[in-house]
Amino acid sequence: MEQIIKYFPDLTERQRQQFAALGELYTDWNAKINVISRKDIGNLYTHHILHSLSIAKAISFSDGTRVMDAGTGGGLPGIPLAIMFPDTAFHLVDSIGKKIKVATEISRSIGLDNVTFSHSRLEDEHGKFDFVVSRAVMNLDELINMTRKNISAECHNALPNGVICLKGGDVTEEVGNYKHVCDVTDISDYFDEEFFQTKKIVFVPLV
Repeated sequence: MEQIIKYFPDLTERQRQQFAALGELYTDWNAKINVISRKDIGNLYTHHILHSLSIAKAISFSDGTRVMDAGTGGGLPGIPLAIMFPDTAFHLVDSIGKKIKVATEISRSIGLDNVTFSHSRLEDEHGKFDFVVSRAVMNLDELINMTRKNISAECHNALPNGVICLKGGDVTEEVGNYKHVCDVTDISDYFDEEFFQTKKIVFVPLV
């Protein structure tokens, strides 16, 4: 939790309480339904919550923005981002029902009212969104092919609408088809922890 305060010192008291509650909630739920590696649950705040919030360093969603979290698992990056941007609407999608159950229950427990959920495949999602976010769910080509249909043509943010995904390691080959339009940012530009040395944010505009 200390890292969240360190990098986001202007959180409201409600946001601080919501972030603080995630530790116990994820630990409890993860013991029942495995959404985070059991060996890594002790690193929840750095490896998962702060990692998710790196997107909030790359873009500040304007009020009324609609975001789909593709392959959310237990609610990452969607839940941390929904806490950070209470006036942005987040739609969390996963094809595994028990994972959506975890995300739903955690969101309910902390009183998030800007989040909806869908137990479905990405191919079956037809809503329109300003951005699709994702955390190492699938290859970039596959993600874009599945979600391009979901990107709205109307832009409301400093960045054009598109896909924002969190990746690790060398992404040169993966972004090859988009190298002239995509933006790759080292998360180590934002966060000091060693974990982030190989982590990146990949943004591909789709309008």
